[in-house]
Amino acid sequence: MKFCNNCGDLVALRIPPGDTHVRHVCDACGTIHYQNPKIVAGCLPVWEDKVLLCRRAIEPRYGLWTLPAGFMEKGETTLEAAMRETLEEARAKVKIDGLCTLFNLPHIDQVYVLYRGRLLDLDYAPGEETLEARLFSEAEIPWQQIAFRVIQETLKLYFADRESGRYRTHTGDIVRTPENAQAYRVHVVTQDR
Repeated sequence: MKFCNNCGDLVALRIPPGDTHVRHVCDACGTIHYQNPKIVAGCLPVWEDKVLLCRRAIEPRYGLWTLPAGFMEKGETTLEAAMRETLEEARAKVKIDGLCTLFNLPHIDQVYVLYRGRLLDLDYAPGEETLEARLFSEAEIPWQQIAFRVIQETLKLYFADRESGRYRTHTGDIVRTPENAQAYRVHVVTQDR
């Protein structure tokens, strides 16, 4: 960031008085520009014993499979964002059954909130950002073609819950390991309801 969003003057990196982090600060008008993690909300849509996945038509990870999810918009809740993203990416309507996973991804400044939901009907289709939308049984999941680690972990946790007959809320962190930028450390805490 070079210029102030408020007045257009140059900004400098420094720790503002009373703060503990380096921020972009405008010396002309005094505006402190905070940069905070983005929240991604989405849904794990289910029909009988199958899960609806979307094949990405955009980067990053073009052509790979994911759950319908995306960045929250201002003025909406995580639940509203999850339902909107499911409608936009898979043209699917869902009834949300509960929170499935909440994952922190500090290496990319994101927090994922993924809900478990039931498809209201089989009237789904690819949206603007989707090449293909398809139902998969657990045995059919294309594990090697899942776009993001957070989606892999959410699917594994969902199928384990389904197997046990108890749907729980899972929270955790997915962190890149310092010794290998391609490897991740996953920490999950499971809470019974």
